[in-house]
Amino acid sequence: MFRKAAVTTVSNGGYLQGQANGRLPSMESGQPAQEGKVVLKKKVTLLRGISIIIGTIIGAGIFISPKGILKNTGSVGMSLTVWTVCGILSLFGALCYAELGTCIKKSGGHYTYILEAFGPLPAFVRVWVELLIIRPAATAVISLAFGRYILEPFFMQCEIPELAIKLITAVGITLVMVLNSTSVSWSARIQIFLTFCKLVAILIIIVPGVIQLIKGETQHFKNAFAGNDASVMGLPLAFYSGMYAYSGWFYLNFVTEEVENPEKNIPLAICISMIIVTVGYVLTNVAYFTTISAGELLLSKAVAVTFAERLMGDFSLAVPIFVALSCFGSMNGGVFAVSRMFFVASREGHLPEILSMIHVRKHTPLPAVIVLHPLTMIMLFNGDLYSLLNFLSFARWLFIGLVVAGLIYLRYKRPDMPRPFKVPIFIPALFSFTCLFMVALSLYSDPVNTGIGFAITLTGVPAYYLFIVWDNKPKWFRKLLGK
Repeated sequence: MFRKAAVTTVSNGGYLQGQANGRLPSMESGQPAQEGKVVLKKKVTLLRGISIIIGTIIGAGIFISPKGILKNTGSVGMSLTVWTVCGILSLFGALCYAELGTCIKKSGGHYTYILEAFGPLPAFVRVWVELLIIRPAATAVISLAFGRYILEPFFMQCEIPELAIKLITAVGITLVMVLNSTSVSWSARIQIFLTFCKLVAILIIIVPGVIQLIKGETQHFKNAFAGNDASVMGLPLAFYSGMYAYSGWFYLNFVTEEVENPEKNIPLAICISMIIVTVGYVLTNVAYFTTISAGELLLSKAVAVTFAERLMGDFSLAVPIFVALSCFGSMNGGVFAVSRMFFVASREGHLPEILSMIHVRKHTPLPAVIVLHPLTMIMLFNGDLYSLLNFLSFARWLFIGLVVAGLIYLRYKRPDMPRPFKVPIFIPALFSFTCLFMVALSLYSDPVNTGIGFAITLTGVPAYYLFIVWDNKPKWFRKLLGK
């Protein structure tokens, strides 16, 4: 059923040089198999690329609780400013990834770019933490939001049982895994539909907000920058919350090998998506403040629901459904993209060989998809998810900062590398500085949790020497690793 992936090489050498062709079995006769390749098909068009980015960025946060930024900025005006600036910074980061995606035409995202710029050890540490902790925990968290909001209309008058939430969440996770294992085309089509649902949900909030502005409901914008002064620590933390809300712009780079005409479609998809998301996020927050005061927003558990109840009456029942669909889109986009990181890491010898195999007929990296299922279920029913994400939230920005710093390094290390899309040098310099500043801030503001996360990340170093460097492994150990 599975064949080893065929691999092409990256121009100018580097660590991403793979192996040769596999033989396809003859289905019709007993004749010897012909030489051929089993590869992931180029089925990600421009529209599908846009849906992957938008559909993964827009999760539950903008609908449920955008109060983290308001709390740390202290005023309506400053919070809207932070939303805008974070969108621009995220666009800068996305443009850097667009350059990397057009000059290194390999899937895998962060892992591939760190491998190409800095070598195998930091790349292995990145994929190690992603596989064992970050992706299962992140998938479980967004899936729990899906489970809670899909059940919300059925439990309007009482608390939703936790067991019911976890059971429906488990069904949602399984459905996403089956979808991504079965068909790239169908998972992409459903992602387009779910992205459309997200944009409709945002418009359901923005349009009434604009109508409120036309009616003159601007009392919450008077003296917009007056209020509690943001503390020295509060403003950077507000930026941290904002950058987290925009995170997801890098997921198209995880599936570069499946993008049609990547030199054109990757930069276009990234720019279009980030403009749509930034404008949507800012206008959504403006809409909230036409109806809800800053104090009420800070007290609300689900801002979109509060907003809808005040302006839409019974139609507000539809909001939890849209939030659930938004969460499902983030689940689908995240699994679709990150499974390609595991696929590429296995192809490079950093994960068990089976994860680099492709289904012969469906052309999906099925093992790389389903490996997430048991890990996510363990997290869902046993893990302290939010603590894990707090421990490792700094790791995401550390490695993203490292990737963008790698872009600058590659400009000098390999100046002759073809770069169909090239950003001004100040953009990666500013963005990598911002990422590393946020990492340093987390070490200062929360040394205990960040220290624990740092220790968990460092477990990848001995794991690298145990699983990758150590040559004289016992036979049973080699068999376990698929070697």
